[in-house]
Amino acid sequence: MFNKKTIKDVDVKGKRVLVRVDYNVPIKDGNVGDDTRIRAAMPTLNYLLEHGAALVLCSHLGRPKGGPDPKYSLRPVAEYLGKLMGKPVAFAEDCIGPQAEKAAQALKPGEVLLLENTRFHPGEEKNDPEIARQMAALADLYVNDAFGSAHRAHSSTEGVARFLPAVAGFLLEKEIQYLGQAISDPKRPFVAILGGAKISDKIGVIRNLLVRADQVLIGGGMANTFFKAQGYPVGDSLVEDGALETARELVQAGSAKLRLPVDVIIADRFDAEAESKVMDMGPVPDGWRILDIGPKTVSAYMKTLVGAGTIVWNGPMGVFEFPRFAEGTFQVAKAVAESGAISVIGGGESVAAIQQSGLAGKITHISTGGGASLEMLEGLVLPGLAALNDK
Repeated sequence: MFNKKTIKDVDVKGKRVLVRVDYNVPIKDGNVGDDTRIRAAMPTLNYLLEHGAALVLCSHLGRPKGGPDPKYSLRPVAEYLGKLMGKPVAFAEDCIGPQAEKAAQALKPGEVLLLENTRFHPGEEKNDPEIARQMAALADLYVNDAFGSAHRAHSSTEGVARFLPAVAGFLLEKEIQYLGQAISDPKRPFVAILGGAKISDKIGVIRNLLVRADQVLIGGGMANTFFKAQGYPVGDSLVEDGALETARELVQAGSAKLRLPVDVIIADRFDAEAESKVMDMGPVPDGWRILDIGPKTVSAYMKTLVGAGTIVWNGPMGVFEFPRFAEGTFQVAKAVAESGAISVIGGGESVAAIQQSGLAGKITHISTGGGASLEMLEGLVLPGLAALNDK
């Protein structure tokens, strides 16, 4: 299934290896908040170090505007990684240029260097070949283990692969295998669950899944746009008016597979303490808004999930950050975990829900990439993957 070379296909002994990791993690007051992405790349780093490589790590962090911004420095990540590895991780104040070169050349096998945020250079996101060439000059081999950025054609994700032998790390390989398998050769029945606020982000995904999945269960704010497209007044609910025509087309195209909530929980305002009530799906009263799927929908979705062979889930079922409107999301999380199916979860909020519910251990694969996992589900080619050497 995976037709790209990986770190197991190359000899890394005595080599400097440039590894593109995804250290785009939350940092508050100089401390790393959630280290999931840092830990996810550890098997790749450990393997390279055990096999005698010196590591030059690069990543972006956040969206700095056009130049260096101390708020988006990766220095706290270098300190955190050092604690995790139990050894010092050197830090270079730039990802290219004299400082980066000097720090990279000083590395001995078994040592680790983290470069400063690649996006401190505006050319990075434009896939500037000069940035890619300078980064490539720091190493003998390039490894991409940043699935979360593999859907971007940037200097550090795609450009560098033109200047060095380029292979995949274990995390990238695992992500592509699980998501690729779910789409191309799923164990059936294949059930997809899509939530979150917007249809517009997921039009291509819904179209592709209506062809490939046996059932597509819809929840979250995107369901409101489907309701309105079918002629229901939805009160003050979040709706994408620009996507109504598309929603109508999708309902027609997917009539046999696309399932919408049959009941919802509505609230009199967008607030954690709002007055709320359950209603069967119909006209939503003025001044009220839909904030979660209702108990009948939860029950119907759970029944569908029990018999599934493969489940792919992206996006929460309601306003999951308000505990009273998180029930739909948590119940679905529980059903996915207990289904016995091959389960793949992507997208920040769905992942957060599964972790908060304490059920993460029962999920086959939790994806580290939001946009990248959506593009895989849409059937698109990821530039960061395409650029790597074939087996």
